[in-house]
Amino acid sequence: MKITRVDVFGYDLTYVHGRYVMSRGRVIERLASTVVRITTDNGLEGFGETCPLGPSYLEAHGAGARAALRELAPALLGLDPRELACVGDRMDEALLGHGYAKAAVDAACWDILGTSASLPVCTLLGGRRHDTFPLYIAIPLGPPEEMAAYAEARRAEGIHRFQLKLGADGRADAARVHAVLEATGDEDIVIADANGGLRAQEAVIAARLLEPYERVYLEQPCPTLEECLYVRRLTTLPMVLDEVITDPTTFLRAWHACGMDAVNVKISKVGGLTRARRLRELAEAVGVSLTIEDTWGGDLVTAAVSHLAASVDERLLFTVSFMNDWTNEHIAGYEPRSQVGLGRAPERPGLGVDVDVAALGEPLFSAAA
Repeated sequence: MKITRVDVFGYDLTYVHGRYVMSRGRVIERLASTVVRITTDNGLEGFGETCPLGPSYLEAHGAGARAALRELAPALLGLDPRELACVGDRMDEALLGHGYAKAAVDAACWDILGTSASLPVCTLLGGRRHDTFPLYIAIPLGPPEEMAAYAEARRAEGIHRFQLKLGADGRADAARVHAVLEATGDEDIVIADANGGLRAQEAVIAARLLEPYERVYLEQPCPTLEECLYVRRLTTLPMVLDEVITDPTTFLRAWHACGMDAVNVKISKVGGLTRARRLRELAEAVGVSLTIEDTWGGDLVTAAVSHLAASVDERLLFTVSFMNDWTNEHIAGYEPRSQVGLGRAPERPGLGVDVDVAALGEPLFSAAA
C-alpha cells in the first residue's frame, strides 16, 4: 500500500460558550483547524486534524500547521501509511519539530491502518480496556460567582470533573476554587489549572490557600518545569503536569523529581498518537495517572482522543476531554458524542467517523504522485 495523495483542508472552530478565557489575558473565540486527508493507491482514505490553541499557548499556531504540512506532504508520497514509525522517520527527515502538524498525518495513518485491518484504532493501540470514561469540562477564567454558575450548569448535564482556568493571582484564584467547591458535591473533582500563568511566588501562595480543601488538584501552576517542581516541594496538593511534559525525557525528569501525580497528554503537543502511546505506556509502567485530550479541535481530534483514552488502564485514567463538545462546528456528524459526562470510542474500523468532505470545501493545497 502506498500513499498517492495528500490533501490539506482548513476550517474555523468557534467556542460554544462564546469566550474561552485563560491566564495571562489569553482569550479564545475562534481558532483555525487543519484537516489532513491521505489517499492510498488502493483507494483507502484516512483523516487527521490539528488545532493549536492560538499562537501564545504552546510553540504552535494555526498558520504554522499549514506551512509545516506544505513541507511534509510531498515527503509522504510513496510511503506505506501502515508503517507508522517509517512515516514518522520520513517526516522528521523532511522537517525538524512541528509535532503538532505531524500529529494530523499520524492520525490519518492510524485511520488507514485501522480501516485496512477492519479494527478500531483503540484495538490497535492495545485494546478497548473500558467502554466508557469520565469527561471533564473547562471553566473559563472569570469572577468566582460566574465560574460557580458555569460549574452548576455543566454538573446538571452530567459532568463531575471541572478544570478551572486560573492564573490571575494566588488569592483571587483560591476564591474562585472555593466558589466552585461550594457549587459542587463530594463526587466531583476540581482541578485548579493555571496553564503556566503563575510565577513561583504566586503559585506557592495559591497552593497554600488551597491546601485545606479536599477534592482539589493543582495543574501546571508555572510556565517552567523547574518552577513547578519548586511549588511541588512546598505543597501536599496532588499535582498534574501538562504543558512542560512534551516527550519521554521531560516525563522522566518530572517523575524522578517526584513532580507529578498525573500527566496531561495532549496528542498534538507530543507529536501524534504514535508518540502519545509511548507516554501512555511509560505512565502506566510507573503508575502515573493520565488525562487524555488535545489542545483544541473538532470531531476528528475527538475521535483520536477517544481511542487513546479507551486504551488506557482504567485505574490510571484520570479524565478526558471531548473537544467537539466545546465547539459549534462539526465535520463528522458530531461524532463521537458524549453522554451525561461520559465518552466512548467508536466501534467501527479506523477512527470510526465519517468526514463530510464537502463541508470542508476545496483543499488549501495538495500533493499527488
